[in-house]
Amino acid sequence: MSEENKYKLNLPETTFPMRGNLAKREPGWVNSWKKSKIYTEVRKSREGKKKYILHDGPPYANGDIHIGHAVNKILKDFIIKSKTLSGYDAPFIPGWDCHGLPIELVIEKKHGKDIEPKKFRELCRDYASEQVERQKKDFERLGVLADWDNPYLTLDKKIEANIVRSLAKIYKNNFLYQGSKPVHWCTDCGSALAEAEVEYEDKTSAAIDVSFILEDSSNKIFSNIKAKKVSAIIWTTTPWTLPANEAISVHPDLIYGLYELSDQYLIIAEDLAQHNALKYKKSIKQINSFKGREMEGLICCHPFLDKRVPIICGEHVTIESGTGLVHTAPAHGLDDYIVGSKYGLQVDNPVDGQGRFKKDTPHVSGLTVWESNTKIIDLLKKENALLFEEKYTHSYPNCWRHKTPIIFRATQQWFIGMNHENKNKSLRDLAIKSVSETKFFPFWGKARLEAMIKNRPDWCVSRQRNWGVPIPIFLHKDTLAPHPKTLSYLDVIANMIEKEGIDAWFDLDTRNFLGDDADNYQKISDTLDVWFDSGTTHESVLSERKDLTSQADLYLEGSDQHRGWFQSSLLTSCAINEKAPYKALLTHGFVVDGKGYKMSKSKGNVIAPQKIMDQYGADILRLWVATTDYSRELNVSDEILKRVADSYRRIRNTLRFLCANLDDFISTKHLIKTNEMLSIDKYAIYKVDKLQIDIIEHYEKFEFYTAMQKFVAFCSEDLGGFYLDIIKDRLYTTDINSFARRSAQSALFHLSHALMRIMAPVLSFTAHELWEILCKNEKHSVFSDSWYNLPEHDLSKNDIEDWNNIIKVRVAANKKIEELRGSGEIGSSLQAHLIIKANKKILHSLNNFKEDLRFIFICSHILIDDYDGDDFVIEVIPSPYKKCERCWHYVKSVGEDISHPSICKRCTTNLFGDGEVRKYA
Repeated sequence: MSEENKYKLNLPETTFPMRGNLAKREPGWVNSWKKSKIYTEVRKSREGKKKYILHDGPPYANGDIHIGHAVNKILKDFIIKSKTLSGYDAPFIPGWDCHGLPIELVIEKKHGKDIEPKKFRELCRDYASEQVERQKKDFERLGVLADWDNPYLTLDKKIEANIVRSLAKIYKNNFLYQGSKPVHWCTDCGSALAEAEVEYEDKTSAAIDVSFILEDSSNKIFSNIKAKKVSAIIWTTTPWTLPANEAISVHPDLIYGLYELSDQYLIIAEDLAQHNALKYKKSIKQINSFKGREMEGLICCHPFLDKRVPIICGEHVTIESGTGLVHTAPAHGLDDYIVGSKYGLQVDNPVDGQGRFKKDTPHVSGLTVWESNTKIIDLLKKENALLFEEKYTHSYPNCWRHKTPIIFRATQQWFIGMNHENKNKSLRDLAIKSVSETKFFPFWGKARLEAMIKNRPDWCVSRQRNWGVPIPIFLHKDTLAPHPKTLSYLDVIANMIEKEGIDAWFDLDTRNFLGDDADNYQKISDTLDVWFDSGTTHESVLSERKDLTSQADLYLEGSDQHRGWFQSSLLTSCAINEKAPYKALLTHGFVVDGKGYKMSKSKGNVIAPQKIMDQYGADILRLWVATTDYSRELNVSDEILKRVADSYRRIRNTLRFLCANLDDFISTKHLIKTNEMLSIDKYAIYKVDKLQIDIIEHYEKFEFYTAMQKFVAFCSEDLGGFYLDIIKDRLYTTDINSFARRSAQSALFHLSHALMRIMAPVLSFTAHELWEILCKNEKHSVFSDSWYNLPEHDLSKNDIEDWNNIIKVRVAANKKIEELRGSGEIGSSLQAHLIIKANKKILHSLNNFKEDLRFIFICSHILIDDYDGDDFVIEVIPSPYKKCERCWHYVKSVGEDISHPSICKRCTTNLFGDGEVRKYA
């Protein structure tokens, strides 16, 4: 026998490689999951169990997925997998939003605008379907388990029909109405926009102070004034809206002043008078003061139109800027519209859908609203009505697609009324009540959504689009009233759409459908806002699919969805069912670069998820999501990803050690009962049990960041820095079948199974890889398993306290040893002799481990003594003995046995005798 084999160690072996090579190996696992139908297996494993429904908010079917999409789907996957491990039946049905303008724009760019509408819709449908398949592959590549073969698409005929049925329910409940009121209008889209389609950017406008001369100044508030004209001074940053002016609004309770300025008198709010005087660079003298309500009903002359406009009272008027008198054009502002409705003002809109003034508009006919600003300012100067002009930078609404300024424009649209009532309950009140009953993660989301609901205007749900679910209503040609049989017609048309798709409406022959009524009624061509499509999936998907429930346990999306999908879903559900479609809402932040800047192609700081997966693998991307606080902005950069990859490497090394030292372990044959194990092995099981309990609790609260912090720390500190470091000697040097070694392996077996399940929701590919090695005889996957049922340990509170004291001393001893290693006095910790003096409490703990103490401290010899101080002191000296070439311990017995002069007595007995006895470590 060679000397090498003679003193052979139990060196670890495993097929679990040190390098994960995830980028190359993960696609193969994805394919195997699809082939073996793991999602179906998971569903079958939970048949009859309590449901947990996370409803997927549909991404838009246009373009490759970006890093935000990846974060969203990965977070959802964490929840679905952790809930499944907790025993829930948690199906996950992915969805896509497929209608709307972005797809139309792509088709127009590819095929031109002059396409027959039916062909255009066909091209849109084909394009959306292609995009769904592309995005689906990327989501699958992320390791997300879902019913990818049966997603929900808003272009599916059944779902399109159910969207119309949802509209019918809202119509029946009196929340849908048609009206002419100002809406956000994009002149590039040529359509109304939803609140969620509007974003705000700084814009520099021409801000002007304009004189509206009072027609009659005989009112008592103008007594004792000279024969000069009296002007109400308004301030506006949108001169183009002046042709639509119908009134001047003042606040009824604000104090206004009459001020003399050279040849005229000005009416300005008292609190703003001095500011404006400085602005005009002229001195003004106050003649009188009065409340706004005292001016109600006074008539002013429009500055450049032959028109008389009243002064009215409105609560919306403020003194934050301007003059305290607000130019009021009901066709171009929501506050203006609301106050105008109270006074019966006309909603006169002179601007067409392209943002140009109609032909019959005096002075500005044919001009765009932006071109008209200069013309109107020139007109005001000519009429001596322009008191002041300056450049003013302010926040202004923009189209989120075109990034161009939008306008408020009154058009005939369909609305869901926030203050409309059904059974004496307004939609606004129902929504606010539902928000109060919803759980929010993070908690601040509740106040945000509640404030939005309280302040939001009626929801404009109609769009002037070709690619969308129609609003299939017939209107009377003269009165524009809906047909009296609208409700029953909606049901009939929904059935037609379910068979033929949305073309069933667009191709519908009105005469064949209405008969004699066709002479009096016209078919409208408006389509529904895409937010209505996705917002009614609680009806078209949740209530329809057998594997789901009508109310979801959770909706999870980005924080921008408080004004988007969360809100559209809430409003439609309250309008139909008087409750929210979800029990809880979870929001995550946006992804930004390492410096906190928003990602953009122009900055060159965009990191695509596909690139991360190709370079590092999806598990690294998933670990980055899990170790980042998603409730805030999520920072990502190459440097951050490298750090995550390093953390993964440490985790993988730990897992590899576990696997390698279980290679010869057969649980049915070698497993040691917990109460018979060595103390440190029991302690390891106690620690992982505590970890699993904590992490399951964090998963329940969606605290993935905290869960992974604890998991990573456990792998590197509790295992790598303590337990595994200590038991290496026992695993490698004791007899291969010794009780001491099998005790350690039994603990490793339990540790491996617990950790494998703990990490499965996050490191899904790695957990699958580990499962194939440790559970190769199992017919099911780790994802249809449950949390590991760890055996009970019989460690007492005193035992645990002893271990905690030992760890405390060990940390201090390691620092002392490192000092000697740094100075070159010793080469490794095994060359160290420790002298520990400790107080009674710690000394008691040290004494309890007796001869095994040196294995815990990974040194060759320890002396302990009592200490009068509060804690303990440690002295480290180099060992005077020789090194055993097998176990590397420096002990006196090396060379005592002349038959084996190079090894110590312990190794001799382990190799050729009865083997050493370990009790604690």
